[in-house]
Amino acid sequence: MAEERTPIISGNWKMHKNHFEAIQAVQKLHYRLGEEEQEGVVVTVHPPFTDLRSVQTLIESDRMHIVLGAQNCFYENEGAFTGEVSPAMLAKLDVAYVILGHSERRQDFGETDEMVNRKVKAVLAHQMIPILCCGETLEEREAGQAESKVDTQIRAGLAGLKASQVAGLVIAYEPIWAIGTGRTATSEDAQAMCAHIRSIIADAASADAAAAVRIQYGGSVKPGNIAELMRMPDIDGALVGGASLEPDEFAAIVQFRQH
Repeated sequence: MAEERTPIISGNWKMHKNHFEAIQAVQKLHYRLGEEEQEGVVVTVHPPFTDLRSVQTLIESDRMHIVLGAQNCFYENEGAFTGEVSPAMLAKLDVAYVILGHSERRQDFGETDEMVNRKVKAVLAHQMIPILCCGETLEEREAGQAESKVDTQIRAGLAGLKASQVAGLVIAYEPIWAIGTGRTATSEDAQAMCAHIRSIIADAASADAAAAVRIQYGGSVKPGNIAELMRMPDIDGALVGGASLEPDEFAAIVQFRQH
């Protein structure tokens, strides 16, 4: 892991926890992490939309060193889009990071690469940081198509961006076959794909952007495997699903240097 890239550990709660449960979880996480900022690690939590205001208020009132994130947004600022949430709305809640193009959004809700690209641009326009997700299915990996699938997703997601914008992004590599299955890519497998992603960015944007962009690994990340993953030179953090729902477990992941 390059020294100049600050690690980022993100908890994606998915569709879990009402706003009362969210408050309790963030309070417990704050207690487990301690009052001081985690040295050299950005910690983000991504609750459901209905929890955001409650968590925002808590983080601000208690001056927590936890950063608020969202799980998705639409690409328009306002309009007749029933059920959608705009980036302008998220920005007003001091959301700093937005997960975009998660495999569940792509597979279950039909999000295309073009839609994800529009969302990336919309989030950047409101001075928030996209966490752009990519990853292959088990079938694609077994067919030798993993690298080409990720290449397509990354290039499409970054289309039309300046190199300086790309440099500030977070890319999350999540092999779909490892999400919530208990199966984890080996640290070597994860490193190989994250290095491949960095080479794609060097080609699509610039070498400087590739050196600066932070790349997370996601897919059954747990306290037992985080330290090994974080030792890999091109892995700068983790996008954590199930384990982020338990404050003790998530805190142990954040404190990977103590393992």
